[in-house]
Amino acid sequence: MIATPDQVSDQELVARVLAGEKGLFETIIRRYNQRLYRIGMSVLNSDTDAEDAMQNAYIKAYEHLAGFEHRAAFSTWLTRIMLNQCYEQKRKNRHIAAPLPSTDNFMHMDTPANDLVNKELGNVLERAVAQLPEKYRLVFVLREIEDLSVRDTSETLEIEESNVKVRLNRAKVMLRKSLSGYVKDHVYGFHLSRCNRIVSNVMGKLRR
Repeated sequence: MIATPDQVSDQELVARVLAGEKGLFETIIRRYNQRLYRIGMSVLNSDTDAEDAMQNAYIKAYEHLAGFEHRAAFSTWLTRIMLNQCYEQKRKNRHIAAPLPSTDNFMHMDTPANDLVNKELGNVLERAVAQLPEKYRLVFVLREIEDLSVRDTSETLEIEESNVKVRLNRAKVMLRKSLSGYVKDHVYGFHLSRCNRIVSNVMGKLRR
């Protein structure tokens, strides 16, 4: 059975893109949109800024794909590019007072009457995570929402594994324990229409 692009490993996708199958970069974008969006929100607290950072990160990753040396996982390499892009964008925006994030921008859920309570709880969750100090928020998002291991989180953020554990514990203390089981399915959702927009924008720029 021939594997579909979604079943192909990151390593093979990178090799095939470099070999000329440029359209397969779309698979990489779709595979990592959710993670990069969550990273962007964790650092920038802005829906628009997070999407801008994502697009710039994908462009930079594509432009430097040949320089990926496989010393770390591709996902780690891409996430570092996103983090660097977020920090660069944050420095540029430092003179602008950043308002507290609006959960109306975060939530893109269907809202029939029987889902209203869940939507409200999702808003509370996102607000609680957004108000964590950045260094704790990043670790929380990577470990608890993205399911990265301690080692992968350590490599991604370039901090000691012991620091990952300490920051995660402190983040959990700051959040209500009763909400922890609900967080994973509702924080920083990145849905298909937004995914398609990012794919379209990035691939359009790459074709120019």
